[in-house]
Amino acid sequence: MNLSDRPAAGPLQPAPRVVERFGLAARWAHWCTAALTAVCLATAAVLYLGPLATLVGRRPLVAAVHLYAGLALPVPMLAAAVSAAYRRDLAELDRFTTADWAWLRTRPRRRDTTAVGKFNPGQKLYAAFVAGSVLVMLGTGALMEFGGPFPVSYRTGATFVHDLLALGLFLGVCGHLWMASRDPVARLGMRTGLVPLPWARREHPAWHPDPDSTD
Repeated sequence: MNLSDRPAAGPLQPAPRVVERFGLAARWAHWCTAALTAVCLATAAVLYLGPLATLVGRRPLVAAVHLYAGLALPVPMLAAAVSAAYRRDLAELDRFTTADWAWLRTRPRRRDTTAVGKFNPGQKLYAAFVAGSVLVMLGTGALMEFGGPFPVSYRTGATFVHDLLALGLFLGVCGHLWMASRDPVARLGMRTGLVPLPWARREHPAWHPDPDSTD
C-alpha cells in the first residue's frame, strides 16, 4: 500500500471538557484508607479462619500487622482534613436532605437524578457507615488489646461487636467495589480527580462544578 493510498486524516476532534471532582487530599485519603482496610480485612481473615491461619502461620506477626493497620485507619482521613476542599466534601457527605430521602424511595433509584448533588444518597450512607465502623472497630479493638483492667465481660462483648462489624464492613466493601466496577468514569474521577463535564451533568445535575476549572 502506497502512502498516497492512505486515507487522509480527519479533522481533529476537540477533547471533552472535564471538571475537577476530587482534589489530591481526597484521593490520597481514599486510597490510603482503602489499603489499610484491605490489610485489616485480610489479616482478620487469617486470624479468624482456621485453614487460612494454618496456611499462613506466623500468627503473632499477623496479629501485630492487624493491630497497627487498624490503629492507623483514621490517620489518612484526619491528615486530609487540612485541605479545605476535603472538608467541603465531608460537609456535603454529612448533609442529608429531603430530596435524598425521596431518591432512596424511587424505584429504580437511578431513574430520577435531578436532585443528586456531588454525592448521591447511597454514597452518603456508605461514607457514614465506613466512618462509624472505623470508630467502633477502633474502640472495640483497643478494648480487646489493651483491656486488661476491664472485666472479661467487657472484652467478650467488644470481641463480638468487633467480629460482627468486620463482617458487615467486608460486605459493604464488596458492594462498594461492585458499584465502582459498573461506572468507569467514577473510577477515573477517583484516580485522576477529573471527570467529563457531560457525565457530571448527567449523573450529578444538582452539583455545579466550575466548567472552566480544568480544560
